Amino acid sequence: MNTMPLRNPLVSSVSAFFPCYNDAMSIGKMVRDVRESLVASVSDFEIIVVNDGSSDNSLEVLQELQKEITELRIVNHEVNRGYGGALLSGIAASMKQWVFYTDGDAQYDAREISRCIDAVTESSDIIQGFKIGRGDPFHRRLIGRVYHHSVRLLFRLPVRDTDCDFRLMRKSILDKFRLQSTTGVICVEMMHAFNQVNARFVEVGVSHYHRPHGKSQFFRVPAVSRSALQLFQLWTRLMLRRSYE
Repeated sequence: MNTMPLRNPLVSSVSAFFPCYNDAMSIGKMVRDVRESLVASVSDFEIIVVNDGSSDNSLEVLQELQKEITELRIVNHEVNRGYGGALLSGIAASMKQWVFYTDGDAQYDAREISRCIDAVTESSDIIQGFKIGRGDPFHRRLIGRVYHHSVRLLFRLPVRDTDCDFRLMRKSILDKFRLQSTTGVICVEMMHAFNQVNARFVEVGVSHYHRPHGKSQFFRVPAVSRSALQLFQLWTRLMLRRSYE
């Protein structure tokens, strides 16, 4: 239990989690960085990493890191369940008042969770990041822009950057619905669900960097095609059939 003064009296406890797939080169820094900010900001916190069937030595890195960081818990998937599956496990494992997550590949600065904590008011439920100076090549920025504007229009989403995976969320809001997607479109489903339960959004700018290790699979032609199909299926379920739990 941290005895330092709260950065924001409205945020006393935080579960911070990271989905991790072959992020052995970056996950240690992400965990240390978020811990640095949480120690200085809240009285109670936990850090969770969901190792989603990594084929590198991510699990070994995390097990070694646990010896140093007692607040760290590991949720281990023996086989890869997909990005959505990792988020579902992270959300289910999170027990604190507020839940934060970002990716384990170091394209965001986990220390900027402090910006989200500062932005919390009594009338906010979701602190949603938006990218400042996107650190991707031009073709990725273009695809990302088309993707964002498409999902915002199709799903009537109220935020400017749906695919910015840097979020601080009130746990009581997350408990109001159950997500179903196990792929990357879970982020769109989540934003739609927040909108359906009248969650109140605040948006904050966060830094975005070029991925320092490994390669994203999202921007390859087969992955883009799969994502388009998954989005159509999600749109059919949520917007046409209105299927929600």
